[in-house]
Amino acid sequence: MLISIDIRDRRPIYEQIVEKYEMLIAGGVMQPGEQLPSVRQMASELSINPNTIQKAYAILEMKGFTYTVKGRGSFVSGDQAVNEKKRRIWEEKFISLVREGRELGMTEEAVVTAVRKVYGGSGNDRD
Repeated sequence: MLISIDIRDRRPIYEQIVEKYEMLIAGGVMQPGEQLPSVRQMASELSINPNTIQKAYAILEMKGFTYTVKGRGSFVSGDQAVNEKKRRIWEEKFISLVREGRELGMTEEAVVTAVRKVYGGSGNDRD
């Protein structure tokens, strides 16, 4: 099983499921075209009401992370929403690292220099 529920979390269970699948999909753990567990299987494994799983799956589909094939189940989408989520996750990590660098005394110029190393040069040279 790829996800678990935190009973101490105050958020509704369906929100926890949605968030965990978003992270698995955006993080590349689940690939486009990969099938999600059936509603019945998830409900059984997590010992929760199937309607809760159904609600979470409906939200994931509405957000563009999954699509449904009638009679076959839900599958991971290769949609723009997934790429957008990946970018947001990356940006949050980057901002966190820059803040950490600032706390360690790194200057803005030092951060820019580090970024330029990745992009190869002065920023005008792109590989």
